[in-house]
Amino acid sequence: MGRVPALDEPLKKSLGPATAKVMAEALDLHTVGDLLHHYPRRYAERGELTTLSDLPLDEHVTVVAQVSDARVHTFNGAKGRGQRLEVTITDGYGRLQLVFFGKGVHKPHHDLLPGTRAMFSGKVSLFNRRLQLAHPAYELLHGDADSEAVGTWAGALIPIYPATTKLESWKIAKAVDAVLPSATDAVDPLPPALREGRGLAELPDALRLVHRPRTKADVAAARERLKWDEAFVLQVALARRRHADTQLSAVPRRPAEDGILTAFDAKLPFTLTDGQRKVSREIFDDLATAHPMHRLLQGEVGSGKTMVALRAMLAVVDTGGQAAMLAPTEVLAQQHHRSVTEMMGELAEGGMLGGADRATKVVLLTGSMGTAARRQALLDLVTGEAGIVIGTHALIEDKVKFHDLGLVVVDEQHRFGVEQRDALRSKGKQPPHLLVMTATPIPRTVAMTVFGDLETSVLDQLPAGRSPIASHVVPAADKPHFLTRAWERVREEVAKGHQAYVVCPRIGDDVDQAADKKAGKRKPSAEDEAEKRPPLAVLDVAEKLGAGPLAGLRIAVLHGRMHPDDKDDVMRRFAAGELDVLVATTVIEVGVNVPNATAMVIMDADRFGVSQLHQLRGRVGRGSAPGLCLLVSEMPEASPARQRLAAVAATLDGFELSRIDLEQRREGDVLGQAQSGVRSSLRVLAVIEDEEVIAAAREEATALVLADPDLGAHPGLRTALDALLSEEREEYLEKG
Repeated sequence: MGRVPALDEPLKKSLGPATAKVMAEALDLHTVGDLLHHYPRRYAERGELTTLSDLPLDEHVTVVAQVSDARVHTFNGAKGRGQRLEVTITDGYGRLQLVFFGKGVHKPHHDLLPGTRAMFSGKVSLFNRRLQLAHPAYELLHGDADSEAVGTWAGALIPIYPATTKLESWKIAKAVDAVLPSATDAVDPLPPALREGRGLAELPDALRLVHRPRTKADVAAARERLKWDEAFVLQVALARRRHADTQLSAVPRRPAEDGILTAFDAKLPFTLTDGQRKVSREIFDDLATAHPMHRLLQGEVGSGKTMVALRAMLAVVDTGGQAAMLAPTEVLAQQHHRSVTEMMGELAEGGMLGGADRATKVVLLTGSMGTAARRQALLDLVTGEAGIVIGTHALIEDKVKFHDLGLVVVDEQHRFGVEQRDALRSKGKQPPHLLVMTATPIPRTVAMTVFGDLETSVLDQLPAGRSPIASHVVPAADKPHFLTRAWERVREEVAKGHQAYVVCPRIGDDVDQAADKKAGKRKPSAEDEAEKRPPLAVLDVAEKLGAGPLAGLRIAVLHGRMHPDDKDDVMRRFAAGELDVLVATTVIEVGVNVPNATAMVIMDADRFGVSQLHQLRGRVGRGSAPGLCLLVSEMPEASPARQRLAAVAATLDGFELSRIDLEQRREGDVLGQAQSGVRSSLRVLAVIEDEEVIAAAREEATALVLADPDLGAHPGLRTALDALLSEEREEYLEKG
């Protein structure tokens, strides 16, 4: 037997520089250990052909099929200088055409005789309205006694690896064969008691079984074990973070008996929902402890998160501390500032004539403020005159100093970089308490995986007085009269004294158009015309509506490239009822509150994610009149995009929609984004399907870290933690 490479050995030593280079560039695999953790995506069965009936267009695929027909066509005149080989393959259900040109014809013509079975790999393209693979790579599967193929493909299951055009699945399989003996040296991160107690395979065995299984039971046993590794190591990292947080000291903040919070509650014109009271209790209990609160508050659009956050901020002001609310955009910061000062009334007028005895000052701090206003705001913060500050990332600048920062509230957490949150938290004399809010409902398992170092509170009850929202899909291409009717419905709402939003995916200025021209060089096929067309733009749509179906109505546009003052002016006029229709980008997605807006038309709705559509829809029906949301799409009825829209129209349950969203997107993208852009360590763990594994791993991890925070008794786990959580990811978890 040859030399067994070490797990941390660079691949170029085992596989040669050329293959190693492709693996590094295309698949981000650098060491023997990386390759061993590049698991098969699925397995083709020897006795059963791979289905050809639903191959995805423009994707790189690997199929196992049988040649049913092969013909050579000659072209370029009588001498037939040009040759084209067309091979038809079948799996008994569907058929697929392979095509080879020129000098590339001879070998496949010799190899691919009718009846031959092989693996084919290539990019699915469309020619004459038929799917085909042009110049696919292939590996014959029949073989004779002398053939190497018999040895290579002797197993009952053929692993199909995530591959690229430069590196087919079977080449990856051969590379794995070369390093598989190294699996023996894999350090096991799971404590023996946990592994044995749950009947899990040992790690070297799991790696061998996942790459070279004989049966489906082998695959199941291997995947179950590898899921536990991923779930457990990540949950240990999060449990250590939570444990470290309990060791930090913070100033306990208990609201005064007759302070500003009591005065605020007394003047509320409505009663809090049971959900708001329950979540407030959880937050107040955290604020009263001597270590920093780390809590995630998630709630549907309109469930009253701002009210809960404001009561927490007032509780801190009661103790002489200050609270800062960080919003992702100037429009949203201004909106929060307006709604907070309106809710507080004279309690927000500290130090001013007419201000209440227990009042404080509520200041706004954004990048576009004038020098004098900015200087005054900074002064109010450093002296402690302002108990509450609401702002954008301008709050994070070095010049901003606080008298006694006790609480940081981060709105729409996913829009902030880790460094931004951390910079604001570092402005306290001691670590301030942290409340993170999001209106994007997050399934429990995702919360445990992505935000596992935060305790979670959920607001799932809408306040009384919120109206139902009816949602409908408008198939603009199939039934143009539906779109005509949509604009009639907008006019009807305006005639009743209400207002409407029209949302578009794009702005439509010169920057956009340059991108369109570039994209426009590719000639789209009839099949994907709707998808290749540039998304509808705010400026174009507003102009057409004003001259056509909505002529005579007061229409304005709102988008992210407008000057902040202009944006604020448009929003103010819309909120004041001086405009009938606002044509906007997703800048209205969070925080804009206009109770009189009852209708929303979302153009090219298929260009938005499920959760984003749900967020947008939450902008209507905020008053006593029912809301209407129309999802306009030109995609064909049977397309996945239309199925997504149908799911949004069918339910108002944000948690259900977030599950659908996650199931339809590549999970790694969701997690990778949430985890500071570092490549997701989750390869086999599916955060939706594997809820039980994640919950159990969290319990085991919490108990283990409580008993051994430094993992002194678990060197294998420590090693796995170092490997899986790169310094960058550790830093992310540090910052919470």
